[in-house]
Amino acid sequence: MPKNSKVTQREHSGEHVTESVADLLALEEPVDYKQSILNVAGEAGGKQKAAEEELDAEDRPAWNSKLQYILAQIGFSVGLGNIWRFPYLCQKNGGGAYLVPYLVLLIIIGIPLFFLELAVGQRIRRGSIGVWHYVCPRLGGIGFSSCIVCLFVGLYYNVIIGWSIFYFFKSFQYPLPWSECPVIRNGTMAVVEAECEKSSATTYFWYREALDISNSISESGGLNWKMTLCLLVAWSIVGMAVVKGIQSSGKLDKMLDPQVWREAATQVFFALGLGFGGVIAFSSYNKQDNNCHFDAALVSFINFFTSVLATLVVFAVLGFKANIMNEKCVVENAEKILGYLHTNVLSRDLIPPHVNFSHLTAKDYTDMYRVIKAVKEDRFSALGLDPCLLEDELDKSVQGTGLAFIAFTEAMTHFPASPFWSVMFFLMLINLGLGSMIGTMAGITTPIIDTFKVPKEMFTVGCCVFAFFVGLLFVQRSGNYFVTMFDDYSATLPLTVIVILENIAVAWIYGTKKFMQELTEMLGFRPYRFYFYMWKFVSPLCMAVLTTASIIQLGVTPPGYSAWIKEEAAERYLYFPTWAMALLITLIVVAALPIPVVFLLRHCHLLSDGSNTLSVSYKKGRMMKDISNLEENDETRFILSKVPSEAPSPMPTHRSYLGPGSTSPLETGGNPNGRYGSSYLLAGTPESEL
Repeated sequence: MPKNSKVTQREHSGEHVTESVADLLALEEPVDYKQSILNVAGEAGGKQKAAEEELDAEDRPAWNSKLQYILAQIGFSVGLGNIWRFPYLCQKNGGGAYLVPYLVLLIIIGIPLFFLELAVGQRIRRGSIGVWHYVCPRLGGIGFSSCIVCLFVGLYYNVIIGWSIFYFFKSFQYPLPWSECPVIRNGTMAVVEAECEKSSATTYFWYREALDISNSISESGGLNWKMTLCLLVAWSIVGMAVVKGIQSSGKLDKMLDPQVWREAATQVFFALGLGFGGVIAFSSYNKQDNNCHFDAALVSFINFFTSVLATLVVFAVLGFKANIMNEKCVVENAEKILGYLHTNVLSRDLIPPHVNFSHLTAKDYTDMYRVIKAVKEDRFSALGLDPCLLEDELDKSVQGTGLAFIAFTEAMTHFPASPFWSVMFFLMLINLGLGSMIGTMAGITTPIIDTFKVPKEMFTVGCCVFAFFVGLLFVQRSGNYFVTMFDDYSATLPLTVIVILENIAVAWIYGTKKFMQELTEMLGFRPYRFYFYMWKFVSPLCMAVLTTASIIQLGVTPPGYSAWIKEEAAERYLYFPTWAMALLITLIVVAALPIPVVFLLRHCHLLSDGSNTLSVSYKKGRMMKDISNLEENDETRFILSKVPSEAPSPMPTHRSYLGPGSTSPLETGGNPNGRYGSSYLLAGTPESEL
């Protein structure tokens, strides 16, 4: 205690002393509040808890460099969806016109919410569970729901990486195994596999050799052992990368149609990883003065331009494939016409004089096709001739797995040195998938480890083993249909709800003005007012409309999937059976259930939110404010949100000191370390000095 303190001057006298905490602090050595931590504990063991949290924060891993962190965030956000889902949506929804709703939603929803998640993770330095408990204890279930959604996505996402691994190893041979249809030999006879002949070599290899797919989701067909081994390899790689630590992440590298806007919003969420918790987990390892506003803008636009670039490449590849398939169609149908000419089914007068069958062009075939169709109108269908239009081939491009594993492989068979390009392509897919997968796993492991203090290595290995065995569901012969269920339905709706509640928790419960003030203190500058209006009004309103549209869409159009029918060698859209619908609804409910459960438990005081405790620390080095355990209307919550130099003391204004050896009326029985009831002490100062 300072020698000129009122307490020290009168300590040995019998005079009653009344002194404020402000008086005490005024006589202490100057403290740089921006470089220190206040410790006030109003509960038994409060000081010990604060010390443990402080030690945990000091021991928290950190990024080796800014570049490593940016690469990790880019690796998480730029994933397999940029290569196949975004190009498909562009092709499906009007080409370049789709970029307009996507860019609008990226600006009014994507970037503001990406910045929000980066900021809260960096500010609070915890995973998603700790962050949302801090912001609003009654909405603490958001963090648990994020973990469940991450688990759902990780289960099937790693299966896709396993498919890429399978193709990667199959690429080390010439010719590529999907370049030609297999030939079945029966004695002296050799015939082409019927399923392959009806479709194509690449389609056959994907559905039959790789997936060995069944005709419907109801036909399990048993495990596909090849894909089971690839899934094991994928989970082993992910497990080792996550156990190694965060550093490994940075080293992988129809405008008015409401459906278009809904799909664009979903793509924004998936593209930036919003609601998964991975963004929060990565940013929690940053220093608090890191410029996360710059990071949000940089990663968002890199993601956008990567998607656009990937779309251009995909369209170029699909255009190349369409030209090849169109030429093949022309040749096959020209041979049919020659056959009809030789058998006098068709008259040679029907062939335009400029047509040369030795050098037949697509235009020549089109002219010939139109003449024959006009003359043989009543019997034309019996000839079995195709129009061979390039536009039809371009419209056959498919979504998701089909785009990467059918269209790209088809195009690569026509490249010179095709095995090399195939190896490079699937190596790229593996790296893109692993970058996103590690971020997804961080969305599970970081909040659980932060909250429950479980051993990282043991928990990570346990998660990977558990996920591998559950993931066997996706490597059955019907597994691809379960991938569709999880990707298109089970994760999308809960994810949208999570993102909406994140926005509401910060903007309307914690307070947008308060959050902006804390960002100003943390960043050293005030973010643009644009974010205030987006967080407060525009983003939640847009997301509410889009969520309503998604629910209506599910009610109007029953969920289904594209099944590959072996006998027809073609896809057919089927609705999910009753049991699959029950499973789908269960998954959605399970993902969203923690939010209302935690809310009700804390609202009914069945689960403590620590609202009767106060733990804040001052320690030379940096400043941390722990207000997660305060009620919204608690005066101290408002006090702690201010700059320390401007805030009134969180203690009562005056306190009676009754003399040496006496007990203060404010002293708590469970706090042996504090002579004064609130156990107020400067961390790093020996207790004897008090």
